Amino acid sequence: MTTARTEAPNRRRTRESALKGLFSIQVYFDHHNRSQPMNPSPKTHRFSPERALELGRQTLSIEAAAVDALKQRINGEFARAVALILGIQGRLIVSGMGKSGHIARKIAATMASTGTPAYFVHPAEASHGDLGMITQHDVLLALSNSGESEELLRIVPLVKRQGARLISMTGVPTSSLAREADVHLDAGVAQEACPHNLAPTASTTAALALGDALAVALLDARGFGPDDFARSHPGGSLGRRLLTHVRDVMRPLDKVPMVPESTPITEAIVAMSRGGLGLVAVIDAQGNARGIFTDGDLRRAFEKRIDLQQGDIASVMHPSPQTIAPERLAVEAVEVMERLRINALLVAEPDGPLIGALNMHDLFSAKVI
Repeated sequence: MTTARTEAPNRRRTRESALKGLFSIQVYFDHHNRSQPMNPSPKTHRFSPERALELGRQTLSIEAAAVDALKQRINGEFARAVALILGIQGRLIVSGMGKSGHIARKIAATMASTGTPAYFVHPAEASHGDLGMITQHDVLLALSNSGESEELLRIVPLVKRQGARLISMTGVPTSSLAREADVHLDAGVAQEACPHNLAPTASTTAALALGDALAVALLDARGFGPDDFARSHPGGSLGRRLLTHVRDVMRPLDKVPMVPESTPITEAIVAMSRGGLGLVAVIDAQGNARGIFTDGDLRRAFEKRIDLQQGDIASVMHPSPQTIAPERLAVEAVEVMERLRINALLVAEPDGPLIGALNMHDLFSAKVI
């Protein structure tokens, strides 16, 4: 006979049993899902090395043709764009969405490093406050392959209302963005490199190349030279090569072994050994370099069985040694050494006294090479 007192425990046991069953089923499926590898996409089995090579070459051919076609569009509009950017009192603002945004960032970076103050503004962020970064003294370079980017078109009226000028770079000259622009640059391509003609490939390459063309035309018009380039690239090997002068890496005069022309060869060799520069400079009474004797000359003297116990250094030195001025770039010293196949140079002003010396080790230490 079942009573209310016995029904409650029975229901509880039934519920616990059901929960244990559900838990066991869940554990089974969890383990099954973890232990079974994901089925690879059947498309991965379509890989063919020959097909990959064919598509790789085809991509490069399509993109090269897209860039080559731009030459026919370097016309009056391009010149107007250059003149417009040159004439601004503010900065060049570059903007774009998606892949065009990535290209816009690169163009802004190239402009900034070649003499045109520029920075990137994200068009979506511009609608949420960053529009305040654009002033009436600026020029906006807007990139959109379709020319119908909603985010760009939303800010264009506001930018123009502030008095800023607009240059558009699109693939469709009849697009909304092209019509709104003061100057339009046509970066259209016949086809994308993507086999489906969908992924931005040739179009982004063309836009990037056209941006580089603008930057190069601008740097030339500004007279932007190697020294200017060095000032905007102070870090890394490029900055060292363009900013380091001979005076920065040379050994000062008090560290250069020097002897008069009448010095015995043996004494000159001792001076060279103590100097640790691999050379000894031979000078006259006014301190002008009359010759040089290096450790290489010493080895050759041994090979020729020259009696080094006799005679003075003037008899074995190299007369009229190669010198370099202290204000010359260190990379120019490297070029001279490589061309003449020597490892050291004396430093002196033209027709002036010796003021220092340097060798390849000094240039290596300064990371010029």
